[in-house]
Amino acid sequence: MWYEGLLALNAWQTVAYTLIMTHITIAAVTIYLHRYSAHRALDLHPAVALFFRTWLWLTTGMLTTAWTAVHRKHHARVETDEDPHSPQTRGLLTVMSRGAELYKMEAKNTETIAKYGKGTPNDWLERHLFLHDRWGISVMLLVNLLLLGPVGITVWAIQMMWIPVLAAGVINGLGHFWGYRNFECDDASTNLVPWGVLIGGEELHNNHHTFPTSAKMSVKSWEFDIGWVYIRLLSILGLARVKRLAPVDKAPRPAVSEIDMETLAGVINNRFHIMSHYARTVVAPLVAQEQKRADKATEGLFKKAQSVLCRSNAVLDDASRVELDRVLDQSQLLNVIYQKRLELQELWENRQATREELHQSLCEWCRKAEESGIDSLREFSARLRTYSLTPALAQ
Repeated sequence: MWYEGLLALNAWQTVAYTLIMTHITIAAVTIYLHRYSAHRALDLHPAVALFFRTWLWLTTGMLTTAWTAVHRKHHARVETDEDPHSPQTRGLLTVMSRGAELYKMEAKNTETIAKYGKGTPNDWLERHLFLHDRWGISVMLLVNLLLLGPVGITVWAIQMMWIPVLAAGVINGLGHFWGYRNFECDDASTNLVPWGVLIGGEELHNNHHTFPTSAKMSVKSWEFDIGWVYIRLLSILGLARVKRLAPVDKAPRPAVSEIDMETLAGVINNRFHIMSHYARTVVAPLVAQEQKRADKATEGLFKKAQSVLCRSNAVLDDASRVELDRVLDQSQLLNVIYQKRLELQELWENRQATREELHQSLCEWCRKAEESGIDSLREFSARLRTYSLTPALAQ
């Protein structure tokens, strides 16, 4: 019958069709727009890039240059008033409900496009076809009507809402507000699980903000990045080439008695893993120790002490800063390990220092840690001596 469309699908088949179509869109966003165009974490065969560009034109109407520019500005101005879609400055409800609108507003900012949209396609297709966003989504509507009949309108509506809800809302909203953090980078990004199949690995947002140029977003063994699965398949077929991956957190050599330049390079290269390890092996046990010693008046203060002791100062709000000051006033031990964390961070934040000066600072840090009388600090210092450079693609 005409109202069944050419495919004459039943209800469950229509659901499957919808999920497949929306999943291809998510794959196009995470692989092509995000990891390839915005961050250059991989190269794509021109035919694959053209397919993704065309598919996104049909299902979202988004231009590569606009999406890339808005996302790059998000990273450059993250959690500030200039961030196009930070729930920390605009409010979670605003980003969740008006995420697509915020994107469109920033995409019209010619200064943003000029500054952050460099290196994106500017060929005939982009200027004369893909520029007309309504043409693409109108073609998609006609295709759905032809294949599915009148129910194709509903399927098309779901397709049109998929990216605004899951990407502009969930990832940009919840991904900077709620979830767990593997790394204390200088923003409020979090990881969300188990949304991976629906949003292509983009739920691992804290991992991504920590290592933005990595083609793989999963870091822990139990995390699943389906976008990375597709990239690996494309690589096997010769249709993609991975350029960058996050450093691997492992000790590639025995501890050295004398810290050398290789140790320094390894420490700086693995700095986020190292600080995560510092939180687990130094801060956490000592906070638990202080909590056991605390009286009823201060016991509650130490329950949340680990988060404020490990969180980057750049994203601490006023209440957290007050809480941090109270913790440091109450415990000399926690004050020591907090100051040691700040000193260690200076190794990669001090861009004016020479390699020799940084090497001397690392040697001095380890010497003081080992003389501190704090067992966890001594053990952590010993682990620092095992670091060296690990090949970036050794995964």
